Amino acid sequence: MCRNSFLESGRFFRSFIYYAGMFLASRNFCCRGIRTCQLRTDLLSRSITHSTSATMPFRHKNTRRIEGLDSNVWVEFTKVAADPSIVNLGQGLPDISPPSYVKEELAKVAAVDRLNQYTRGFGHPSLVKALSQVYEKVCGRKIDPLTDILVTVGAYGSLFSTIQALIEEGDEKNDGNTASSADWVLDPAELANKFNSKTKAIILNTPHNPIGKVFTREELQVIADLCIKHDTLCISDEVYEWLVYKGNKHIKIAMLPGMWDRTVTIGSAGKTYSVTGWKLGWSIGPEHLIKHLQVVHQNTLYTCPTPLQEALAQAFWIDYKRMDDPECYFYSLSRELESKRDRMAQLLKEAGLKPVIPDGGYFMIVDVSMLNVDLSDIDEKQPYDYKFVKWMIASKKLSAIPLSAFCGPETKRQFEKYIRFCFIKKDSTLDAAEVILKNWNKQTC
Repeated sequence: MCRNSFLESGRFFRSFIYYAGMFLASRNFCCRGIRTCQLRTDLLSRSITHSTSATMPFRHKNTRRIEGLDSNVWVEFTKVAADPSIVNLGQGLPDISPPSYVKEELAKVAAVDRLNQYTRGFGHPSLVKALSQVYEKVCGRKIDPLTDILVTVGAYGSLFSTIQALIEEGDEKNDGNTASSADWVLDPAELANKFNSKTKAIILNTPHNPIGKVFTREELQVIADLCIKHDTLCISDEVYEWLVYKGNKHIKIAMLPGMWDRTVTIGSAGKTYSVTGWKLGWSIGPEHLIKHLQVVHQNTLYTCPTPLQEALAQAFWIDYKRMDDPECYFYSLSRELESKRDRMAQLLKEAGLKPVIPDGGYFMIVDVSMLNVDLSDIDEKQPYDYKFVKWMIASKKLSAIPLSAFCGPETKRQFEKYIRFCFIKKDSTLDAAEVILKNWNKQTC
């Protein structure tokens, strides 16, 4: 993803392909990047701790499916930023308070004995019913709560179940100077060249993390036309669907003509209600696709916590009833975050950094190349952005995430002068960041 081509960078989903807003399934599936790679569907693994020793008997060594997965940017930088004196704008962890009624519903549920037991494996009945009602209103079509929805352990679980259920080994899966995330665009010709007779699926992320791009209807139509032409599945990660700022509109690719029957759409409670610790996500799509995800889920995780699902269902019912009201949380959170986004962008500019203003989501990438920080005394084997963030944490007490963590080997150097900040933070956290940024050039390195 460069100024003219959105394909040059991306984020592969959670731990398996920190998804770039867009990339096709390809040969040599790698953990982070945008390159052609052969998908290995034996990805069960991403949540397994890689633990081997040179002295272990052979039978106790790791399986091939987890080779190369022990290195994880989230583990590395979360650990580095764990010092309470560090202002953490790195990990996408909201420290704002969720809506009071969401927490109150959970407190009520805990007192109901039957809700502390197992529930329906594919999704608690009241939750899938609430989800079906909300998305019927959004999509303008009937959604069967029992056959068209699967509730999973976070959007991570939704992506895992989708890949495991629908993609085989050997199928393909591929995947500047800008002021706005809208400046990062797809090259239609380059995208079309990535499709062929073996292309099984395309993963779309909109609104996009880390860029903050919101795909337009015209851009989505280009993708849809290619999916239909090549009979390709679309796995659409839309966890930031409600977090879209003025002048932009989130459009579901599943709603374009010919796309419902070939699309799995993924959502998240953590992103919708700022409760990332609840780890609830969902997949929505036609029965002929969702039934396969349900098989994977049933034989791996089985079910999700009943109390959390019931509380989430009640929260959804509250906001469903006021979806025509601007005070509905689906809309009010984006208004709150827009002011935080604008504040963050101004502070970064004043510090001599160059932010890319996101149209959606709650991350902001920043070009740090003009600072010319001397990092020669830091491990030279790592990309510049890794070294810059480590330097910034140590000398400025401010953390971020290096952008090249989202890229494959071919594009790491192209994006190693960018870092990513998270701005879904309470005012006191942003106040602390403001002090650091306003004094940026006064502090010694």
